[in-house]
Amino acid sequence: MDSSETSKLMTAKLKKGFFISLEGIEGTGKTTQARLLSERLIEEGYEVILTQEPGGTVIGNRIREILLHVDHREMSYMAELLLYNAARAQHLSEKILPALNQGKVVITDRFTDSTVAYQGYGRGIDIQLIMSINDIATEGIKPHLTILFDLDVETGLQRNKGINKVDRLELEDIEFHKKVREGYLKIAEAETGRIKIVDASLSFEIVAQKVWEIVRWRLEK
Repeated sequence: MDSSETSKLMTAKLKKGFFISLEGIEGTGKTTQARLLSERLIEEGYEVILTQEPGGTVIGNRIREILLHVDHREMSYMAELLLYNAARAQHLSEKILPALNQGKVVITDRFTDSTVAYQGYGRGIDIQLIMSINDIATEGIKPHLTILFDLDVETGLQRNKGINKVDRLELEDIEFHKKVREGYLKIAEAETGRIKIVDASLSFEIVAQKVWEIVRWRLEK
């Protein structure tokens, strides 16, 4: 299926609602920004669902525990890829699509771009294979808008150390995280219409304002 056919399929399935994903490497503050954006949209009168990947459902949260637990460092890259997409398929079916069909705004902290960046560019799994599996799990659905929070790797990891946040992926070496960041930027370069980059090194207040300006513009459009 080419990109135009995928776009038509996505449009047909997402007749209602508005789907936003937030992406970025570790420590960019996207989880905080997701909450702030949700609160702002609710203030503006929108019905909002705030969720995350992996997770968002009971089944997804169980898979999340397996994926991120620091004791599971022996997990194969392919098992990792398939578990992320298993959680995603459940997430989409149980939570995201029903909310969109009710005309709500759905904000997810991570979606398919994370898998391409982490398992593709970071792990080295074939990108086309990952995209094919992503398409199976999502039936070709992508967010209407993706905001990529960009930050240098050293700063991001240091931020997470400051709040004592540790999971299996954060234990990877710095070169892994640099590959992930480079991957995100390549993804954004290829999809400038959907993906907008925000400088995450700025204060969270300024970042929140920039995010709101992007989202408001797209909603009005």
